[in-house]
Amino acid sequence: MLENRLDQTFARLREEKKAAFVAYLAAGDPTLDATLGLVLALAGVGVDVIELGLPFSDPLADGIVNQLAAQRALESGTTTAGVIELIRRIREHSSIPLVLFTYLNPVYTYGFEKFHADAAAAGADGVLLLDLPPDEAAANSELTGTHGLRQIRLIAPTTPPARMRDIGSQGEGFIYYVSREGVTGEQSELATNIAENVAIIKSGSGVPVCVGFGISTPDQAAAVARSADGVVVGSAIVKTIAAHGSSPDLASLVADFVRPLVEATKSV
Repeated sequence: MLENRLDQTFARLREEKKAAFVAYLAAGDPTLDATLGLVLALAGVGVDVIELGLPFSDPLADGIVNQLAAQRALESGTTTAGVIELIRRIREHSSIPLVLFTYLNPVYTYGFEKFHADAAAAGADGVLLLDLPPDEAAANSELTGTHGLRQIRLIAPTTPPARMRDIGSQGEGFIYYVSREGVTGEQSELATNIAENVAIIKSGSGVPVCVGFGISTPDQAAAVARSADGVVVGSAIVKTIAAHGSSPDLASLVADFVRPLVEATKSV
């Protein structure tokens, strides 16, 4: 398998003995032009990987903050083709790794293989399909045309250890460990079993393990970075975008919010 930007970034961070900071943005919230500015601003404050949420009308794994962001993106006219074009525009300015974070419905509607071909040609590095179980992907030949994009797998805290190792062994790019049950959203406290489950996944996986869901403060980011290869922050960033969406200084305001989270992640 050819190395891509995700592989290169995690290899560099492993040499530096640093955890990755992964930021989630809802593509098209408040507009696709604004998302371009946000991606470049976040790359400028040290974010290592960007997850671009492809807006979908029924985002079942997302809490209210990300649901509303998807709604705003759809209302602004964001389409799957528009997000792929956004990736092309990002690539004119930045080589930051990009992962498309979405559900199977919009990908299948676009055309599974065409989606992957177009996304790869535009400059995406990976895809995370929240509602596509690995076993289903393996059992359906039409779901295998991924054109070199890393297929990011999710592992939940309720997954049995043997299953964690099995999914981990199939991982590409990185494993996204969901730190708690339920949907996305900020939490006042982290789950207590993160380090234990990350260790189980890593025992069966050759790719990095990143932890998300509920991380919203520098202290939480630092705590997760002590045991994981990466920290994912989404809802807290999306909430900041919602608060300042009409501001001409949106990108810099969001970058100011994210900077201490990045610094905390790298301080461990």
